Amino acid sequence: MARITRPEELRALYAEMRERSRRKVLPALDIHCRSFIGLSPLVMVSSFGADGRADVTPRGDAPGFVQVEDAGALLLPDRPGNNRLDTLTNLLANPAIGLLFLIPGVDETLRVNGRAEIRDDADLLARFEIDGRRPATVLRIEIEEAYMHCAKALMRSRAWDPERFLPRERLPSMGEILRDQLGLATAETQAEMLERYRATLY
Repeated sequence: MARITRPEELRALYAEMRERSRRKVLPALDIHCRSFIGLSPLVMVSSFGADGRADVTPRGDAPGFVQVEDAGALLLPDRPGNNRLDTLTNLLANPAIGLLFLIPGVDETLRVNGRAEIRDDADLLARFEIDGRRPATVLRIEIEEAYMHCAKALMRSRAWDPERFLPRERLPSMGEILRDQLGLATAETQAEMLERYRATLY
């Protein structure tokens, strides 16, 4: 086994990129990208901190919760989470952002890369109000490239196949995991955790 350190060493191990893989990268959102985003209830968001460390976090809501402002920009509301602010703090230091949109049951994904700014304009927050609650901030993402990603990873994983779904009880509850990791005396039950989450989704 040898460590690969040069691009030419890496490329020698793989077939040439197909021409359509080169050409499919778009500088803005076309009708197909817009449609995909409008149907997606889940996006993975990647960012990098000032120290160069990478981070990926999920963002989810009803399909279309990420709004297309125009062909060159997206709006992503920041719903209540754990208040660590990892992604937002990273984006203050480095606005580069990567998005991976998923649609349950669809094996293709959509990749969008660009640069983000954090906004708290009152009119912008009002666009994302749900049940009288507004997000604290909204990401406005200037798109640099967008392209559809092939289905192979999700085909191999059979991620959307109900026969492959894992019963939740196969894993410890989040409360049990945190009890063990943090040395807590007691563990919040899964039911208690879900009820607490439901009260603070928005």
